[in-house]
Parts: sequence; C-alpha cells; structure tokens
Amino acid sequence: MFPYPSAEGLHVGNMYAFTGADVNGRFKRMQGYDVFEPIGLDGFGIHSENYALKVGQHPKKQAEISQKNFYRQLRATGNAYDWTRTLETYDPQYFRWTQWIFIQMFKSGLAYRKCAKVNWCPSDKTVLADEQVIDGKCERDGAVVEKRDLEQWFFRITAYADRLLENIETIDWPENIKIAQRQWIGKKTGINIDYKVENSDEKIEVFTTRPDTNFGATFIALAPEHSLALKLATDDHRKEVENYIKNAQSKTSEERKEEGREKTGVFTGSYAINDLTGYKMPIWISDFVLTEFGTGALVGVPGHDKRDFEFASKFELQVIRVVTGKDGDASPITAIDQVQEEEGKMVNSGFLDGMDIHTATVKIMDYMEDKGYGKREETYHLRDWLISRQRYWGPPIPMIYCETCFKSGKGEREDAPGWYTVDEKELPILLPEVEDWRPEGSGTSPLANHPEFYETACPGCGSGAKRETDVSDTFLDSAWYYLRYLSIGTQKEVGFDPESAPYDIDILKKWCPVAIYIGGAEHSVLHLLYVRFIAQVLHDLKNQLQLPFEEPFPRFVAHGLMIKDGAKMSKSRGNVVIPDQYIAKYGADTLRAYLMFLGPFMHGGEFRDTGIEGMSKFARRIWNLFQNKEFGEDDSETFKMINKTIKEVSEDMEAFSYNVAIAKLMEFYNFISEGKSWSKETAQSYLKLLAPLMPHMAEELWESFKLGEGSIHFSSWPTYDEKQLVNDAIIIPVQINGKRRGEIKVQNSELKTQNLIEEKAREAVRANLEGKEIRKIVYIPGKILNFVL
Repeated sequence: MFPYPSAEGLHVGNMYAFTGADVNGRFKRMQGYDVFEPIGLDGFGIHSENYALKVGQHPKKQAEISQKNFYRQLRATGNAYDWTRTLETYDPQYFRWTQWIFIQMFKSGLAYRKCAKVNWCPSDKTVLADEQVIDGKCERDGAVVEKRDLEQWFFRITAYADRLLENIETIDWPENIKIAQRQWIGKKTGINIDYKVENSDEKIEVFTTRPDTNFGATFIALAPEHSLALKLATDDHRKEVENYIKNAQSKTSEERKEEGREKTGVFTGSYAINDLTGYKMPIWISDFVLTEFGTGALVGVPGHDKRDFEFASKFELQVIRVVTGKDGDASPITAIDQVQEEEGKMVNSGFLDGMDIHTATVKIMDYMEDKGYGKREETYHLRDWLISRQRYWGPPIPMIYCETCFKSGKGEREDAPGWYTVDEKELPILLPEVEDWRPEGSGTSPLANHPEFYETACPGCGSGAKRETDVSDTFLDSAWYYLRYLSIGTQKEVGFDPESAPYDIDILKKWCPVAIYIGGAEHSVLHLLYVRFIAQVLHDLKNQLQLPFEEPFPRFVAHGLMIKDGAKMSKSRGNVVIPDQYIAKYGADTLRAYLMFLGPFMHGGEFRDTGIEGMSKFARRIWNLFQNKEFGEDDSETFKMINKTIKEVSEDMEAFSYNVAIAKLMEFYNFISEGKSWSKETAQSYLKLLAPLMPHMAEELWESFKLGEGSIHFSSWPTYDEKQLVNDAIIIPVQINGKRRGEIKVQNSELKTQNLIEEKAREAVRANLEGKEIRKIVYIPGKILNFVL
C-alpha cells in the first residue's frame, strides 16, 4: 500500500511496513521470479489538505514539499523500488483517469446523485462514507460525526454486494479481514411484513429474520426519523412525540446503540394489527431503533429478544413465550435471563406448534407470502458509497448540471435529468489555483465560489450550465492505482487518442492480479473493500479496457503495528519515531534488520533504542567476520550447518517470519565465529541469505570479496542438500545409579558398538567412578547408558 504524504514525513511504522514488503520482493527476485515493486504517493484528499491547513501552506505547494521529502526518505530505506514508475494521485496525468473512472460509473448507472441523511465531520467540514465512521466518530481525527441532509454523489456498491461477499471465499486473506468484510456487507435473509395500522390506510413495513416468533409479537417500535413517527401520533400524544423526536436527534447512532443503556420511548396512541393473532400492538417511538438497519421499524417480540424484553418491561407491555427453552421449558417469561433467543420448539404458535425454529421460519414465510402481507427479502448492512467531498484538494467530479435540461426532463441518463458527463477529451478537469481553498463547512466546496471554474455550456442543449464543484473521495484515487503503475511510461499514456488508456491490458495480463499485496488491517472495510468493488466494475466493462480478473489481490498479507511507549505509533499520541536520525547514525541496513527482528511481521513490535544498538553490534560483527576470516574448506559440521541454515531461513522468509530468519542468521554467525573453517561457497550462501534484510552491506561485501558476478541481488537464492540435514551425531545421557551425571556424543554408526560406547561413557563420568565398584552396566542403544555401583 502506498503512503499518504501528509505531515512531517515517513515514520518508522511506515518503514516497518515497506521494509517487510521489500524483503519479500528481494527474496522472490533471488528465487528467480520477475518482481515489480512500485511506489507512489496517495497525495490527494483530507490527510494532505489538513496538513497544509496546519502549516498554512497551499495544498499544491505543500504537495511538492512533501513529495520531495517522502521520496528522499523512501530512497534512504534501501527498498528496491522501480523509480521510473512512481505515481502521485494529484498528478493531472493520474487523476484524469480517476475522473474517467467516475464517468464510466455514471454511464454504467452506478453513479447517482440524491438528497440523503449523511455523515458530516464538523472538524474536516465534509461528508464521510459510512466506512469512514467508527463508533460514531471520524476515522481520521476522532471528531463526533453529525447527521445532515445533503444532496450528494453515491456509487452503487450495493449492486455488487453478493459478488463481493461470494468472492471472499476465493481469496487468500487473513481470516479477521474476511470476517470484517462479511460483517460489513452484512447479508441477511428474512421477510418484510406489512402491519396494518388500526383505523388508518397506513401500513408499517418491518424486516425480520425471525418471523417464526411472530405469534409472540406484542408491540411495534419506530425510529424517531421514521416517516410515520409523527404522522401516527394521536392528538393527545402529539406534543410528547414531538419532544421525544427532537431530543433523539441530538444523540449519535453510537450513543443510541450503546449496550446496557436504559431504553426510552414514547407511545403514539396508535395500534397495528398482528394478523396472526389479531392482537392490537401499541406503536411506540424509540431511539434504540435506527433507520440504517432494516426499515427503521421493528416488531417487538419480548419473549425472544433481550432488547425487546427490556423495552417491554419498562413500559409494562405483554410478554409471550412462543419458543421453548433448551430444556423444553414452556413456562411464562418473567425475567431477562429467561428470554429464549436460541433454538427450541414452537409453542403457543398455532399451526407452528412442535416445529423447530428453522422449519417454522420457512413455514411462516410461506404462509405470510400466501396471505399477501409478507415478502421474502435479502437485506444488507452495506450502504452505497458516498463519493463526493466538500473540499478543495481532490479530483473535481467530471459532471455538468443544466437547469434547462432538468426542467424539460432531459439528460445523459433518463433517470438523471439535467446531468451530463464531461467529454472525455476534455479530461483532466484541473483544479484552479485559488487562495480561498480552505473548507467553509457550508455544505459546498470552495470551488462553488469560483464562477470561472464552474460556468460552462451544457453538452445537451448548449445553454449555460454548471460544473460539479465537489471533488471525489480520496479512496477512489487509491482504488485503482495498482493498475496505473504498470502503464506509466508506455506509449498509451500520452494524449487522448484512440490508443490512450488508463492501463495497458497486455501488460496487465502478465502482471495482474497482484501476486502479494501488503498493508494494514485497519483498511479492511475502507480501501480493501473499495478496491475490490472498482476492479469488479472494470471487469464488467463492455470494451477493450475490460479487466481480465475480478479480484485485484488474490493474496493479502496484513502487517502488524509498530508500538512505542506501549501505544500504537501515531502523530496524535506524540510517539512517532522518524527514521532519518537512525539511518544517519546506524545505517539503513541496521534499522531495516532491527524492525524486522522486533517480532513476527504480522504482529508488529515495540520500538526501543536499546534494541537497535544490539542489531548494530550484530551488523558490525558480520562486517568484521568477512574482514578477518580467510576462506578455506568446509569441515563436515560447517557444511551441515550452512545447509540447515539455508533450509530454515528460506522457510522463514516464505512465511514472513523475518524475526526467526534473523535469529537463524545470528546462530550461524555464532557457530562460524568459534574458529570453524568455511569455504567461499558457504560465505556466498550466508551473504545471500542476509541480502534481502541488509541489502547495502551484503552488496558491498559481495563486491569487495569478489564473491560473484554482478549484483548479489540478481544472484540465485542458495539451495541446500537434503542429505546434509540428517544429523549423524546424537547425544546419549550417562547415568550413575539412575541419576544423570554426564553425556556423550556418538555417531549413528557407533550405536551398536557397546564397548566403544562404554569407554566413552567411563571417560565422561570418570570423576564420579573413582574408587567405586561397577556392579552392572545397562545400555539401551541410542537412548541411555547407566552404571549401577
């Protein structure tokens, strides 16, 4: 994953992630693979713009400063990037294609504009997608998110919900990230039930996955935002309902969802009819019902849902048991610990009695559909991707609105009167360099203040029209960047001619989908969901740019987090460590190896200065080993040891267990530095194993001692001899009267020669045998030798 070039530059948490990816790339290259390791900057969007606000610099100027600093730092880390193919999302040659993707979305019916209740971040002064709100707060700065009614652009990601869900089973990703995506998509199969309001033509639609419990339904609860909430209030309850709705709107969704919070509500004075029982269910308004779930209404079954029971208990509503407990208990439910939410048999449920809940669920849905007041449906937690942002620093959305065409019902799409896409030949739509670029919080972008930007001619009727002044979400910029890397510098990049395209299909067929994608698990339902969605949309294109794959990253490796002073490294906590000073003091190789030695790459570790001092000593010892040790011949122990090390380090590198691989390299150093002889071939192999971790020093030693032709990084990864992995020598404990007093080392070939074994054993425990009479010797071949005195 490429970095946001915001704030002061890369910190060692970033370097940890990028180094882990680079070690794998170098390892794979030495194994004989073609390796493409690109880098770029995700420089459009809120992160970069907010830093520009902080330092009082125009975002465009700050981008130039940040780009120079980031690339300087990235070069210093020693990562093997292809520096001929860097990209920056704010480069017009890049975002022209981001705008092109928006146009394809509109033409495919997947981009639309509507007025909706949206998430508003008062700190960033812009709307946020649902995925960018965590526990009711902005994922970027933690500000409490508000709800506003605004007209916005959306991408219809819900149209791909099933595909996104099904394809999860085909990709090699960490299970926790797959679970997060499944839960975020949140597919549920159930039924929409219509409940008639007594003495009214109104109906209340409720979605439920447990219609089997409907014989026990005793009340209806509506969200305060529900369209019928005030309408169903009778005259004697209206004032109370109005006050409740007003108070509820001041609370966040997270506050309303909080576990254990006391239930509140207000009775409307109206009733709905349960057609199964004829029971008149009171209709309440309660803020624990949320519009973003289901239909914004629920049917209360307090005998089989603890939240419903809490509500019913507080307002003295009826509780009916319709499912037996695990032990067959069918007695009335009077306490919350008796609420039966699990499986059981149906009771008090008419024609469902005696059935298990699964059979009953199918039976009751069939019945309700036959009667015409229920309809099976699949629902999703996933909502369409809110794509527009009321900021300056981002790709202008390439759409034009014509009021004249809107009034006459004309437009590029029948369902979007007044709206047209910008002619692709006019891309990119550039950002004007304005001074009033700071967000205003008015619900519109600063570009709305500049008629020289937005005034244009309608592509449909030619009359005066307006360009869209919102910009697109930064997550659109990063949803396709892996495709662009491969086409930078190709002939197809230049000019808007028939050959011009955002990516070269022929190159993509060789390199994509991406073999290994490495990044943070925190993007599980942000970047990683969006990038899958955009790939599937591009796969569905009916032209020469159709992607030849659906899933962009068949294998994803999630790295761990860098900890400092017991907390995740972040600028807000003030515990960020900048790598520059450590590279200057110790060299990039020492810092690289230290970061990889902190712990398993997938788990992360805690950064300490004392630890890097230890790695610095290890690097110097290797350097001195090569300076001071002559090449000779391997003895049998050295030959076995290097083969063992090659095998184990190779396996560790493949598993991203870099910390273990380094430990094995330290073990070999300790072995060889104890006066063992080694050959030039063994020195070559050891240096190759070290090369992905300490690339500069490995290259210097490789060339200085003329260990091979060309760069060590293009040499072949060492191989091992399986035969040398068999350990000929074994250790046999020596006991005296059943107590261990020593041990002997013998070869496999000597195990059956008892006289020889006894002689070695006597020598090993000679001091303990002096002046003693040996009455018996017990020898279990290869296991133990015991002297009985």
